[in-house]
Amino acid sequence: MILLPSSDETLDPFFEGKLQIIQKKRGYRFSVDAILLSQFIKIRRNERVIDLGTGCGILPLLLSCSTKAHSFLGIEIQKELAECAKKNVVLNTLENRISILHQDLRELKKTLPAGSFDVVLSNPPYRKHRTGRINPSMEKAIARHEIKGTLQELISIASYLLPPKGRCYLIFPAIRMVDLFVELRGEKLEPKRLQFVYPRMGEEAKFLLVESIKTSGVELKLMPPLFLHETS
Repeated sequence: MILLPSSDETLDPFFEGKLQIIQKKRGYRFSVDAILLSQFIKIRRNERVIDLGTGCGILPLLLSCSTKAHSFLGIEIQKELAECAKKNVVLNTLENRISILHQDLRELKKTLPAGSFDVVLSNPPYRKHRTGRINPSMEKAIARHEIKGTLQELISIASYLLPPKGRCYLIFPAIRMVDLFVELRGEKLEPKRLQFVYPRMGEEAKFLLVESIKTSGVELKLMPPLFLHETS
């Protein structure tokens, strides 16, 4: 079976040519934050992983190349993005390791057992609903704003899907760090490893990468800062 991009899609090589990824030309496209999160995540052999808000499937695709996880399940609420992710799985012959489910993550407690994954991943919408400029593209708006679910709802389902000592990996805006930490601790996901991401040295942090462990002790490791660009 040969999959080719449609007229409104692009096909790009990635991960040193090991992956081919189809994305919409004008819809939501993954960016550097997904790459940063993929490099921060630690997955052990044979672990079961779920990605909440998988988009085109970029995180499962990348991590299937760099880890020995047993399987990945990508959840995506937007039908067109979910279909794109499914095409990418087939295009890269990863059907035996990656599954894509078109579903609202807020409904997962009705369909998936509690504690059924070792690792939860998410590159969630960054902005609260009705704050900042809403992108006229609804696909982009849903990916960037909490239109189809709040941060609290995301963290709640992440905790539900993990057993004790299960791990959750997130990337989030540094300016909303307090919001994130409050929700994590409220759902028994204790932040254990934190890394700030800066555009350049001397500028304010843009993102934070967080590893949390369910029902774990209180001990946070602050990693060296990550700079996206060299100072000119």
